[in-house]
Amino acid sequence: MAFLAICCRLLTKPVHFRFLFVLGVLLASSFVHSALAEIADDSLLPYAVNVHRTPMQTWGPGYGIYLGKGLFITAAHVAGRGWFTRPKIAIAGQEYPTRIVKEGSFEGTDVTVLAVQESLLPMRLQMRRMKLCAKEPWPGEQVVTVVPEGSVRTYILSPAKLPSDVRKFSTIIADVARTGNSGSGVFDLQQRCLLGIMSRKISVSRMRPDTGKTELVDLAKYFVPAFEIRTFLPPDTGENLDQ
Repeated sequence: MAFLAICCRLLTKPVHFRFLFVLGVLLASSFVHSALAEIADDSLLPYAVNVHRTPMQTWGPGYGIYLGKGLFITAAHVAGRGWFTRPKIAIAGQEYPTRIVKEGSFEGTDVTVLAVQESLLPMRLQMRRMKLCAKEPWPGEQVVTVVPEGSVRTYILSPAKLPSDVRKFSTIIADVARTGNSGSGVFDLQQRCLLGIMSRKISVSRMRPDTGKTELVDLAKYFVPAFEIRTFLPPDTGENLDQ
């Protein structure tokens, strides 16, 4: 009723005043929507972790995602050969020793599953579970990528946008510069389930017409999709996570 009364009084005001009021309402609504979206995206941050080799890799920390029940998933090439690299999960600066559950390869399925004794993990993680998305990603779909430092929204790119020789990478995202690198998570924007794990950049060599020099241009990022991850996981892993 109060809002209706305000609207009625506005009808008696000059046109420019009404315009400014409506503009203010729209801006406020946009701000609130943006803030709520940011809060929703940030709710995924606890699932994002760092992956450290032993000794720590020179190129900086890798990324991973917590699935639940002490299980973490990362890109296989981030963890490396586990018997040699002895990867650790790092959460808020604290390292946790891992056990290799299943190890993939960069040339095959670029996924490795690591396990940490659940009782050692922070309480804020012990009760969490992250489901793999049941549906396949589709071109144009809005997604959010997550690393411990933050989240970024982007969208699924059609493989038709890539040169023919790299179209075998069918699950790709468009924003290369701002999104997380290998091992970071790609999440469905609506269901908040895990769509995939980031694997690699897709780049091509191009000659700059102004200098004549050849440079590497990043076109997209490929992520291992959830349906491939589900096939890769040991048979009892998915069942345990659903409990």
